[in-house]
Amino acid sequence: MPPADPTSPVPSARGASLWPRIVLLLVLALIGAWLATRDHRASISTNVVDLIPADERDPEAHLLRSLATQRQSRVVLALLHPANDADEPPSPAAVEAFVNRLRADPAFAEVQDVDDPTDRDALGRFLFEERMRYLLPGWLAARRQAFEATGAPADTWPEWLAETTATELSRFLARPESGAYRDLVSSDPLLLLPPVAAAAGLLEGDAPADDAAPPARIWALSSAAPLDEAGQQPVADALAAALAAARAVDPSLTMEWTGVGRFAAASRAGIQQELSTLNLASILGVLVVTCLLVRAPWRVAHLLPIVGGSLVIAWAAVTLVFDRVHVLVFVLGALLAGTAVDYGFHLFAPGSDDNNDHDGDGPDSTSRHRRKVLKPLAMSCFTTVVGFSLLTFSELPLLRHIGVFVAAGLLGALGVAWLWFATPLPPLQPRAWPGLPSGPRGTVWRRTALVVAIILIAVGLPRVHWHDDIRELQLPTPELTANDDAIRARFGDTGDRTLYLTHAADLASARAALARFNTWHDATFPGASLASAGLLIPTAAAYEEQPRILAGLRYFPAVLGKHLQTEGYLPEAFSPFADVWRDAVFDDDRPSYADLIAALQPHLNGQLGLLLDTSPDGAWLISISDHAGDEAVAPPAETATLAINQLQSLNQLFTRYRSNALHLSLAGLTLLAISVLALYGWRAGRLIFLLPAGATLVAFGVLALAGTTFNLFHLLGAFLGVCLSHDYAIFLAAARQDGAPPPASIRLSALTTATSFGVLATSAIPVVAALGQIVALIVVVAFVAVELIAVAPGPGALRAAP
Repeated sequence: MPPADPTSPVPSARGASLWPRIVLLLVLALIGAWLATRDHRASISTNVVDLIPADERDPEAHLLRSLATQRQSRVVLALLHPANDADEPPSPAAVEAFVNRLRADPAFAEVQDVDDPTDRDALGRFLFEERMRYLLPGWLAARRQAFEATGAPADTWPEWLAETTATELSRFLARPESGAYRDLVSSDPLLLLPPVAAAAGLLEGDAPADDAAPPARIWALSSAAPLDEAGQQPVADALAAALAAARAVDPSLTMEWTGVGRFAAASRAGIQQELSTLNLASILGVLVVTCLLVRAPWRVAHLLPIVGGSLVIAWAAVTLVFDRVHVLVFVLGALLAGTAVDYGFHLFAPGSDDNNDHDGDGPDSTSRHRRKVLKPLAMSCFTTVVGFSLLTFSELPLLRHIGVFVAAGLLGALGVAWLWFATPLPPLQPRAWPGLPSGPRGTVWRRTALVVAIILIAVGLPRVHWHDDIRELQLPTPELTANDDAIRARFGDTGDRTLYLTHAADLASARAALARFNTWHDATFPGASLASAGLLIPTAAAYEEQPRILAGLRYFPAVLGKHLQTEGYLPEAFSPFADVWRDAVFDDDRPSYADLIAALQPHLNGQLGLLLDTSPDGAWLISISDHAGDEAVAPPAETATLAINQLQSLNQLFTRYRSNALHLSLAGLTLLAISVLALYGWRAGRLIFLLPAGATLVAFGVLALAGTTFNLFHLLGAFLGVCLSHDYAIFLAAARQDGAPPPASIRLSALTTATSFGVLATSAIPVVAALGQIVALIVVVAFVAVELIAVAPGPGALRAAP
């Protein structure tokens, strides 16, 4: 009697119960309906800041997380260029039309023409009129400290101060830049205003000089955070509308603009397109490999319910456990499809002994096969779930979410596969596979491969270099980066400045910390200028001390006049200063320190307004130094100040998270080793543990020799690769326990998985490429190891522990 056609329906299966599939589809439909009712815009985030815990214990990272959602991140810079042949800047009417249109749009909260001096002049007038309250206390405190350092008698203090002031005035007026200030000297011989003007220039920057007509520079603040969708396309639309309004006045105008939102929108669109392309290529690649490996490849469609069901269950689980999940969880978690397919192959493809069983197409054979694979399948799922469950203890929300997503998805994949294949189907028949030679030649192959693996591990692992870069979470945008650099250079940000942030519980404490930082900065970077809105207000101590100091300097204008005359000035020319000094000495209307600060804040508009902020969480001041950043020089703790290098800080944060994930991974491997040794005994357990561990070490060695720099996502990919190769090792051990070659399902799973992840390795998104590289390489190495071990002598040598 000829054997049955394996591609024809199983007669006895036609009347088999379809209830398991009906129940399965009903459950998945209910889960899908529940997901459809969810507000995914509220529960799924595209904001990279959400990758940092809201309760992050690192103070610097916590500050940066706060800054990323506040005013600093919402800045939008735009340039309006005149016609190419124009030798004049854009017409004021066109710039005014642009600014007015932006101010009328709800997408923007503030808009400022940087080259319009109105706001700066208003601040200058305010500070000049109130200089004896805002600027004099700090001036007096600094001079008093310098006098005390001389060790001179206390009663010489007025004379020393007058002589020093007259000398400094002469030196200042001898410099060319003093020309614009000469008319104010009679009212301010103490030179309280020039440092403020110099600081304002450093804060706002100057446009670089070139031969072309200078563009108009527009500074704006979006209403919504740029990493939210509301701060992206609406901002671009508002800028386009404003340009149209400006072109109604001058049709030749062109615009360049930049902002965090533009990068975020471009990255999101690029990632969506990239993943769509990669997924399509991955599916095509898997189909091609499947056609080469099995007969009737269209029957692989039976695996789709398993993959789809596992993803639906995983999605439902993670959104049920967590209120808000980053979209990257679904991008990375979707890779569990590689393991879900494994379960389907193990249940759908015949075992090695089934291939020679002519009665293997009936329900009895199907039931026998299901019972045979139950233990290794359950063991593979259990250990993988335990491993990924450990990620739920990670400090990083992304890893916690992925842990729940993958663990729930794997349990769902096993349940879906078991129910789907409860209805008997003719097994998926693999094509003939040549395999590796056995006998002496096979021994040579195995020994050679072992020597090569040892060399790769020994030479490659010492070359492993780790570096975490948060920019790898997004698609590289070199054109936008170049555009951003060029525009920011026009606003004076050429990269040769360093930003510092001083933070404290309240503004008075922050200002005191800024004074300590200023002292440290002057000593550490001699000759470097430091500008901060905080320097426009005195410290609380200096402000409260001022009346006492002034009481001892009541007749200071007369003493100063004597020394000014010695320097060649007419003392009577400084009578306006004498009047202002007398008013300061007898100032009975001095506001409180809190009122002093409140009166200044309305005058800090535009860019200056970003440098000082108070909130219920505390207060902070931003300072700008004209020295280039030096990562090795950090302000001391007592200054409550840190260098604002958001990229560097976030990279260091992700390095800490990688270390945490590594510890969890090692804990998972330890549990894995204990589990397999307890269940399979020393000989079989050793194989099950060493195969994935060795494949992972070889993969790291190969990539290290290729010059790869490793990051958190290589580690995460290695975690998944260990789970996949662990699955192969369990089924290999089970087959050798029975004295049989490994099942064809290992080959089908490994080659399709390697193809899928190999496609991902070509991604332009660094984290996706990292996952693809490491997983594909681990799977390939593990598959080669399975093929080499399969031809080793001694069937039945591996026994399960009782």
